[in-house]
Amino acid sequence: MAETPIRKTPLERLEYAIIVSTLLFLVVMTVQPLLNLLAISLSDPANVAGMNGLTILPHGFSPEVWGLLIQHPQVQRGVINSIFITVASTVLGVAFTALMAWGLSRPNLPGRRFLFILVLVTIVFEPGIIPDYFINKRLGLLDTYWAPILFKLVNAWYLIILIRFFEEIPQELLEASELDGANPFQVFWTVALPLAKPALATITLFYFVFHWNEFFRAMIYLNDQSKWPLQVVLRQFVVEGDKLMIVGKDASDSYSGASQINIRALKAGMILLTIVPILAIYPLILKFFTKGTMSGALKG
Repeated sequence: MAETPIRKTPLERLEYAIIVSTLLFLVVMTVQPLLNLLAISLSDPANVAGMNGLTILPHGFSPEVWGLLIQHPQVQRGVINSIFITVASTVLGVAFTALMAWGLSRPNLPGRRFLFILVLVTIVFEPGIIPDYFINKRLGLLDTYWAPILFKLVNAWYLIILIRFFEEIPQELLEASELDGANPFQVFWTVALPLAKPALATITLFYFVFHWNEFFRAMIYLNDQSKWPLQVVLRQFVVEGDKLMIVGKDASDSYSGASQINIRALKAGMILLTIVPILAIYPLILKFFTKGTMSGALKG
């Protein structure tokens, strides 16, 4: 027997139309700037000057911008450095955050409340750049990859998310594993971590995005340009408008194809180059994202 379709009232249909329209508007507002950057970076250099911020289709076609960026040694080193710093920071951050969250989620931990208050204090009273610089100098971390890697190794906000998730794991599961002879670390590794996959995927995304976009510490602590991440290269070129850094002085002084490339097209290509990795990794853990961010919101 066919089911009778549920009829919506005029008010419900209006609400549905408003929601769908709002979401479509937000999608357009998000995607349109990216398409504009892509169109500018792929357009013929002679046509870039006449393109406005609403253009989403290339005017002519020229891959020179992307060819120049991909082949440039500074950009190549920047991509490698960014991947290394971001992956190392994310792996260490997730590992130490999970270990600390598991300890603080255990009710029998001595001084648990005091330690948790110290975590909350770091959210309100974050150390300034000057003491941070002197600490890195005293530890001998200046001009090394460790300076940006160890920055905010454990983020207090992400730690709280994971603590709340661990607290909601049924105590019966933990007690059952202990009765089977598992030691505390085995309980954490074989029971807690597999159950915390949504939360771990969520904070992994948070750490990845944070460290990938971080440039200020790298700009201050890394004097060697060969160690600069892509974001510092991007700032040097986009913010300061240093075209010579990408094109090169010899090409700029000549009448070669590289010298004719529009600086606006180069900026668009560089910006997209820093955005693509984030856009690529997000769909991989999207299925965990909603569940992980809502962890701890309800407790039943």
